[in-house]
Amino acid sequence: MPTPRRTFKTESKQIILFSTATMKSQPKHQSKMPLLSVALMASVQHAMWISPYCASAFVQPKITSRIIVQPKDTPPSSTAIFLADSSDIQAKLKQQMAKLQERDRSSHSIAPDDLNVVYEDEHIVVVNKPSGVLTVPTNPTNPSLIQAVYARFGCESNRMDKMVVHRLGMDTSGLVVFARTESALRSMNSLFRTRKITRQYEALVCGHLEKDEGEIELPLMRDYEFPPYMRVSTEEHQRALIGLSAGDVGKKILESPKESLTRYVVEGREEVEGKEVTRVTLTSVSGRTHQLNVHCAAIGHPIVGDTVYGYGGEAAPNGGLRPEELPEDGASEELQRDIA
Repeated sequence: MPTPRRTFKTESKQIILFSTATMKSQPKHQSKMPLLSVALMASVQHAMWISPYCASAFVQPKITSRIIVQPKDTPPSSTAIFLADSSDIQAKLKQQMAKLQERDRSSHSIAPDDLNVVYEDEHIVVVNKPSGVLTVPTNPTNPSLIQAVYARFGCESNRMDKMVVHRLGMDTSGLVVFARTESALRSMNSLFRTRKITRQYEALVCGHLEKDEGEIELPLMRDYEFPPYMRVSTEEHQRALIGLSAGDVGKKILESPKESLTRYVVEGREEVEGKEVTRVTLTSVSGRTHQLNVHCAAIGHPIVGDTVYGYGGEAAPNGGLRPEELPEDGASEELQRDIA
């Protein structure tokens, strides 16, 4: 991948913060780490407190064709009626949460002076987060990025949690914005909530994508079979939740399906150790939990190194879809296994 880069242009009306990982390919012993990095964009006209020096010129890729990937409908006559069991969901959730907590304890510690600061002013700090570091600790004893940022820069409220605007997964590298003032926190929260922030990721996915660009539009839901992960929502799996209560399985399991949209642009078709992979820029339009991971898996091209949604991962295979529901150009199971 290209080295981290940033370009600033004061006369631009757009602030764009862009970073990509530096790894071109993964050594065998590091193959469990997703090759994923992130870019953030926001319109300066909606965040006037941001210094004009932080504005940047960047031309977003134009999507010339709309490719909507949706699961095939299953005829009602052939749909099996299956009802989820609340005790089973609770047991699986408890077991998986214990594993996630153990994993979070492996977060790497980062010293305040070692932070890769991309931009700072009196209102915000933008840091290039390395892979393997939690953005925010799930437990105060776990090392995290926010602890180092707070120790180095502090904030108006003298509360570390008041700096958090958004977060990246522990294995994801890329830019994270932190607020230093109350006004900045409110403004940034508004930008994310109203989707005036564009989040772009660069990733390697298994196999060669046939189309050069397109969109993946698949609704997402919490997976009652593999909690607390996500899956593509289907009528069959929505019906399985009939009769369950929030008191039994929690509110998130019973939330309505979330409409989700991902745009992708192919940057190159490559090989890693003789195995076909595609380098893509992914734009998370709707910004759902684990959206990019599920969407890539659901079109048969899981992210390389994804130990949750990739081959043999902890979540449902294929983003929760059946093999016959996947596009024809999806990576073969054999290829996914060889890459994993």
